[in-house]
Amino acid sequence: MAQFFEVHPDNPQVRFLSQAVELLERGGIAAVPTDSSYALVCRLDDKSAANSLRRIRGVDDKHHLTLLCRDLSELANYARVDNKQYRLLKAATPGPYTFILEASKEVPRRVSHPSRKTIGLRVPDHKALQALLELHGGPLLATTLIPRGETEALSDPQDIKDQLENELAAVIDAGACYKEPTTVIDLTAMADGGDPVVIRQGRGSLAVLGL
Repeated sequence: MAQFFEVHPDNPQVRFLSQAVELLERGGIAAVPTDSSYALVCRLDDKSAANSLRRIRGVDDKHHLTLLCRDLSELANYARVDNKQYRLLKAATPGPYTFILEASKEVPRRVSHPSRKTIGLRVPDHKALQALLELHGGPLLATTLIPRGETEALSDPQDIKDQLENELAAVIDAGACYKEPTTVIDLTAMADGGDPVVIRQGRGSLAVLGL
């Protein structure tokens, strides 16, 4: 049964986030607030937890999972990024955008796309989530919190607790989030001179990216 941590969105209590990190370290799945909707997260290097993440979300290994990173420099450690891609990333981070990029060798192959070897990456603009990432000391594997069989993301932590508390180790309640997921943009074609491809229009404005 999930532990419920109520934290301040701008000045989150470190002791609660530290307890959530401990649960993640034990292989747990947590629901966390972001600058779009809530997300499910687990450790990047935990195969069993990644499988549980996909099961709760109801997706297979062809669904792009996302790495939540503390900043752009950390993001660049987990993806192959050229100068053009970097300029676009810099314009939109932190923010409610997920970018599809070629995964670097730092990303376990079992969590990247099985045929394309790509991964979703983002730098969220949410203080409680940033504090959690800092305490964890690295990126977390994530997916938008859309329950199995549904099409809309959950944005209220009480709804998350009511629906998923038996499948999660923790729910971090920093208040309601937006109901919109991130805007997803595939940047892989840029490496060969192509253009960014908008996969999903979400909360992030395309104007910021000049698209």
